[in-house]
Amino acid sequence: MEITLQPIATVKNSRTEPIDDHWEPIIAEIELADHIPTEAFSNISKFSHLEIIYYFDKVKKEDIVFSGHPRGNPDYPMTGIFGQRKKDRPNTIGLSTVELLEHNGRTLKVKFLDAIDGTPVLDIKPVFKEFQPKAAIKQPDWVADLMKNYWK
Repeated sequence: MEITLQPIATVKNSRTEPIDDHWEPIIAEIELADHIPTEAFSNISKFSHLEIIYYFDKVKKEDIVFSGHPRGNPDYPMTGIFGQRKKDRPNTIGLSTVELLEHNGRTLKVKFLDAIDGTPVLDIKPVFKEFQPKAAIKQPDWVADLMKNYWK
């Protein structure tokens, strides 16, 4: 089976390198691709948060892994790729829940998008409270350590 996807938008921001930490100050714009009509954003400003699905287009095939220490840190346990959020994944797809700051025509301004400038956006979905976890979120202790500077 072959799956073909075409980007629907592009990320524009000041971050050009995939650095792991300090994403909170980065404000990004998501600009619709020419083939997507402006009406695709109709009523999007009624939502406070969006899910952005994007493609890690800078990841090289030889960098893709299926397990390893998160961020290469041997203090963290060996973890399968589906137990971490590393960019070097089999389908190089990223997902972020962002705060929608502004909608202006063909552009969205968002906060908390950890994608670099020029990243292709594959889809955008509004966050519905009803799709959020019903139970408490559980995670291993190493995750809090790994994430301590991510959103600073």
